[in-house]
Amino acid sequence: MIHADVVKPTLILLSGEPLFEGANDEFLAAHEHYRHKRYKECLNDCLKSFESIMKAIHDKNNWKYSPNDTASKLINSCLSQNLIPAYLQSQFTSLKTMLETGIPTIRNKNAGHGQGADIKEVPEELVSYMLHLTATNLLFLLKCEKNIK
Repeated sequence: MIHADVVKPTLILLSGEPLFEGANDEFLAAHEHYRHKRYKECLNDCLKSFESIMKAIHDKNNWKYSPNDTASKLINSCLSQNLIPAYLQSQFTSLKTMLETGIPTIRNKNAGHGQGADIKEVPEELVSYMLHLTATNLLFLLKCEKNIK
């Protein structure tokens, strides 16, 4: 059900706009890594696609940002540009926190930094969750972007 209701519509929206090619490529790579049990790589590409879609939305709308901006800075900029309607921002005060702590935190804690002496195993269920969370966030941002006036 998630695949039909979230993943497929996300892929359709990503493939319909040349500015979204980078995010589309990274999201497809995340799926490929998942299929081949390369879970750390999957987490990395999930975050990349999340950041890339926000950068593409910034480009499409001529909003200023730095190419080195982190997900947190991009999220803040999207909110300040009212990508997400103001009534949702005030009604759901945890929306910003959810966006900031979902994809970026899972990736940072499991695949974003050196693992040290012990090999870190990333559980499949966490990666599956991350892949679907990424699809949900991409779809949400893409739909919000379509409604910008």
